[in-house]
Amino acid sequence: MTARDTGVRAPETAVAVRVRVEGEMPEEDLAYLREKMDAVLGRPGLPPVSGEIRVSRAAAHHVGQPWTAGAEIRVGHYLVVVHACEHSARELADRLQDRLRSRTDRVAHRTHGTRRTATPPPLRGGETL
Repeated sequence: MTARDTGVRAPETAVAVRVRVEGEMPEEDLAYLREKMDAVLGRPGLPPVSGEIRVSRAAAHHVGQPWTAGAEIRVGHYLVVVHACEHSARELADRLQDRLRSRTDRVAHRTHGTRRTATPPPLRGGETL
């Protein structure tokens, strides 16, 4: 019997990210944004995630890219800051997802010690113990 059969869900990572919207944003677009952020920040293998995403729309109609977003996310001990501007709310969600994924990947790989130097060569001029 699997977890799917019993209705029990596996424990998810601790994700506490608040999404703030300034101005009017359709519910469908807000749900799309939350879905994209959950896909990036709810991945297995990431340290605990917390922070805030602020989305706003310019009141002026002549602005070229009225949708802007700023995210300050703490991933483990690291602070990840991302900004994006786009023409529509859906494009903004896609752009924000791409940028957050690349930044969180850097942070996740930074903690694995992938940038360490190679092991030193064995000592020369005698037997090794």
